[in-house]
Amino acid sequence: MSAPYDPQKAFMVSWDQIHRDSRALSWRLDGTEWRAIVAVTRGGLVPACILARELNLRVVDTIGLKSYSDQSQGSEVRLLKAPDAKLMGDGEGILIVDDLVDTGKTLEVARRMYPKAHFATVYAKPKGRPLVDTYITEVSQDTWIYFPWDTVPQYVKPLRGAD
Repeated sequence: MSAPYDPQKAFMVSWDQIHRDSRALSWRLDGTEWRAIVAVTRGGLVPACILARELNLRVVDTIGLKSYSDQSQGSEVRLLKAPDAKLMGDGEGILIVDDLVDTGKTLEVARRMYPKAHFATVYAKPKGRPLVDTYITEVSQDTWIYFPWDTVPQYVKPLRGAD
């Protein structure tokens, strides 16, 4: 995948940071009686789990959406798994959570399906931000976010003194 991302603008998110930022998101969402929380898989699973705990939500479901990019045919989002239809209705009282909104194509599909749902992400980029009702941190469009579930800590040799 060739992306217009500057390696100098890599944003490394640790487990501690995603936990803190997800809890901060829960503080912004507190005060509303949500019927359920729906995680956009896969990235929304961790924030949704933290939000479900913080907001005392016991009804948790998922929506699986996959973006495909083909230079010859453009970009397409496919629904892989829908949440329970009886639960969802038009989305009223439902909190839909993802880790990040980038271009907004994935959330655009979910918003068409559930127009009355509340959409929340931990991080938002400018192109996708209009599709999100609540978020914590905005990052520039050319920043690549590395989430802790996509990385592993590894040894780095010291600058001096060790073999």
